[in-house]
Formats: sequence, structure tokens, C-alpha cells
Amino acid sequence: MKILILGGGPGGYVAAIQAAHLGAQVTLVEKQYIGGTCLNVGCIPTKVLLNTTDLYHTIKKDGTKIGLKADNLSVDWHKLLERKTKIVKSLVGGVETVMVSNGIEVIFGEGKFTSKNQLEVIKKDGTKNTIDFDKAIIATGSESVIPPIPGIDGKNILTSNEILSLEKLPKSLCIVGGGVIGCEFASLFSRLGVTVTIIEMLPGIVQNMDGEIIRFLDYELRNEGVEILVNSKVERFNSTAEGVEVFASTPDGDKKVKADIVLLSIGRKSVVGNLGLEDIGVKYDKTIEVNKSFQTNISDIYAVGDCTGGVMLAHMASAQGIAAVENIIKNHSEIDFRTVPYCIYTKPEVASVGMTEEQVKASDIDYSVGRFPLMSNAKALILGETEGMVKFIVDNATDEILGMHMAGAKATELVVEGALALRLEATIDEILTTIHAHPTVGEALHEAAHGVHGHPIHTVK
Repeated sequence: MKILILGGGPGGYVAAIQAAHLGAQVTLVEKQYIGGTCLNVGCIPTKVLLNTTDLYHTIKKDGTKIGLKADNLSVDWHKLLERKTKIVKSLVGGVETVMVSNGIEVIFGEGKFTSKNQLEVIKKDGTKNTIDFDKAIIATGSESVIPPIPGIDGKNILTSNEILSLEKLPKSLCIVGGGVIGCEFASLFSRLGVTVTIIEMLPGIVQNMDGEIIRFLDYELRNEGVEILVNSKVERFNSTAEGVEVFASTPDGDKKVKADIVLLSIGRKSVVGNLGLEDIGVKYDKTIEVNKSFQTNISDIYAVGDCTGGVMLAHMASAQGIAAVENIIKNHSEIDFRTVPYCIYTKPEVASVGMTEEQVKASDIDYSVGRFPLMSNAKALILGETEGMVKFIVDNATDEILGMHMAGAKATELVVEGALALRLEATIDEILTTIHAHPTVGEALHEAAHGVHGHPIHTVK
């Protein structure tokens, strides 16, 4: 079977490798770089910068407390960018090697469907290739939303792509949008001494996650000096010789924010244009329509990842890519969308899986909540990261876990326990009867489970 993959990001390249594993003849078409946004200008490079920032901030803030002396500590921004580039190249090279070892043909160029079983590729040198296929998977990803705000085309107004390659650190930064990406950059730059302002239209930052947990992040950002303007709307920009003036309407009246750089972090939109979809009858509007098998209305063409809308996360795209391939070759594979973890790599880290308390309340489910503060966890104290909490939400009728949410040390690593619990439809008793190693931050999950119907062991009654 010949399978064509259009797009080499986390959805596309993972689908290509899985298809090769299952015996298909695979061709992958990518217009820019293997790994897509996540690996090249998204998840990976931002985490490289955040990792160094975490170390720098910890030593600068708490060095003497933990027995470290580091006089004249500073960040070498250019060395940090070099490390970012080196890690990205290493990971991209690793993926490319895996694809070569699996016999996957990679063609760089822009692909456009010319029929339901044929794609034309225009390479960078202008030459054209025609590829025949039995099945195709579209994995073209997403791109930053650029809203029609007056002045948005001015100088020093950047997206997350460009801000990762700044020649030098700005003195001030205004972030438009207080979602995951905006908050990660706010955490990064504020801890490097940059004056940061977030302007968010909604009542709070990261509104799609559990509100009680997000309050820890809101507090820590403000504690680091980040100004957060909520229920506020940017009306226009004015680029000047000194930077950018951002004019916003806020609950307290009109406000002007001056910044060296503006980061647009308003969201992302699916890449679905210029693919020839309308020519072959694939249904799409702003996103490509698919069924539970990730099949479009054209039986031989599937779509996965950000181009289908929904949850725009790299790990979600990869899971969909695998499922689509297995539906094509094995004719059966489903994804339990309840198990998709949401992670924010700030300080404190924030992670969530399953229903938030707000969602449970809106569903009229009779529920209980177990909480445990990290200030009472030994490993969190050792790490010097006692800000945060673990929270379980449980259905009172069945004791089944509905959601797990966490702010604090190792949250993005530990959320997988909650995801597995949801996948197995586990009850809170099954967390309670699982022995958690000591001393670990993971013990906080065990303690929170005790708090659902009783009381955590290591808190005052």
C-alpha cells in the first residue's frame, strides 16, 4: 500500500514512521522542515530556554539558601540560543535518521492535490513531482493568528516564531494573549529581568484549565513583576523608534503600554489553504472535517493534528497520526480524548487532564475534591518549589476519577498518572492502594487521593 503524508510535523512524521512499521510504502512531503512548528520553533526551543531560565532564577533567588555561591551570575543569551539551535538540530536529525532507516521517502516542497489519489509537489527549485497514492494523510498543522488590529504590521511586533531568535534581550515586552504560549514567554522573560505586561481579553489567563490551579500561576507571574490586564482589548499599535505603543481598553479605562517588543500570542489557526482540497471535494471550512477514524468525506484521504482543529497539541497530533494509520491498515483504532494532558512549562509548572471543576459543576455531577498542598511534600521542600497543589475530582456515584490537576514541581511529568487513571476508568481507591515512592513529588498525588473522602496524612486536621 502506498501512503502519502502531507506535512512533516508531530502528526505527519509519526504517522509516516508507524505506516512504515506496518509495511506501507511511505512518501512524506514537507514544505519547510521536519518536526514542524513544535520541534523547530515551538515546544522544543521554548523548553530549552525555559530550562536555563529555571536554573538561573533558582540560583539567583535561592542560591545562598541551598548552599551555592555564584557571584556575578548572568545569562549569556547568545550561548543559550546556540544551545537551543544545537538541540533542535540534534532532534530533527534524529527524526530524519529514523525515517531513512524505515525506508520513508521525504520530498521537500509544497504539495497540492490534483485528484483523489494524486498529489503534485512543487520543489524549491521550481521542478514538479507527481505522486500517486492509495491513501493520504493530511498533517499540515497550524500557524499564528494575526488579527486585523490597526498597526499590527509595524516593526517589533512578533509571533512566537520570531521571538525565539532575538539578537538580544529586550528591556520590556508586551504579550497580547494570556494563554499557554503567552504565559510561558511571560515566565521566561520576566525571570530574565525583562519588564512584562500581558493583555488578555478573557476574565483570566489560561481559561481552558482548572481555575483553582491556574491561580497559582497567576500569583507567581504577578510576584515576578508581570502586569496582567484581563478583560482588556488591544485597540491599536503604534511602532516608534523606541519600540511599540500598545493602546488597550481595560475595565479601568484606556491604557497605553510601552514596550521594546510585542509578542502576538492570540492563538493558532489551521493551515488548510492552497492544498487543492476544494478541487477534489474534501470538506473543510476553517478546519478539515474528519470522522472518528480521522477520515475525510473522501474515503482515501485522512487528516490529523492542528489542521482538523480541536486540541492543538503536539502529542495529540502524534496520537491521531498513529490512529489514522492503524485505521487505514488495520481498520480499527480510537482515541480516548479524556486522556489528553494539558501542560504549561512555567514556574510553577501546571498540568491538567480530564474534567475541570468548572466543567463538572456545569454537568450537574455530584462530585468530591481531594487536595494536597506541595508545601507539605518533602521532595518539593528539598527542591525549593513548594508553591502549588494536587487536585483530584471524583464522581461520588462511582468513585471514578473525573480529572486530575496540578500546579508545582514536576507537574508536567506527573500528569501522566492522572491520564492513565482516566484511561483505565480508575477509582480513587486504586490510587490510594498504589504505593508511591518516598521521597517524591508523586507522593502528593497519593495524599490528594486521601483527601477525597478523608484527610491527607501529612496535613493538620
